[in-house]
Amino acid sequence: MKNSKRLNEMSSPDLEKELVELKSELFKIRFNGVTGGSNNQIKAREVKKNIARVKTILRDREIKGA
Repeated sequence: MKNSKRLNEMSSPDLEKELVELKSELFKIRFNGVTGGSNNQIKAREVKKNIARVKTILRDREIKGA
């Protein structure tokens, strides 16, 4: 819950930067798993949920602004 509260307090440009960082992190996790590195499914799931949270907040702000 602390993470979503932190995300709600961020500005839209900061959220977009956070989204890019999270997508990059998810790519690294997936790439690591494919190349024989550590396959961290739990971390990947957490990152995907955070991506969804950021997208939801951005979409909500978009709707409210329209």
